Amino acid sequence: MCKGVIDAVTILPESSAPAYTAIVTDREAHRGAVDGKNHRLRLVWIGRRRVPGIVAGTRLRVEGMVSLRDGLPTMYNPRYEIIGTQES
Repeated sequence: MCKGVIDAVTILPESSAPAYTAIVTDREAHRGAVDGKNHRLRLVWIGRRRVPGIVAGTRLRVEGMVSLRDGLPTMYNPRYEIIGTQES
């Protein structure tokens, strides 16, 4: 399980097979990273053109099997929970 913030989403054209892709970054680890590594995870929902609530800036927790695709850790059809922000 990991958590982070959606930095970007990719919406494919209607002519291609449906898939919705998002890039999640662990901003807290990224700020304090001493290892110099890029803490990013690609999420892919196969068969979906949209995923409700999954837009740039959304904080979420995800869980699933991770594989390496094009050098980037990738999770297909992850289970997810949107993390709300506390109001002040």
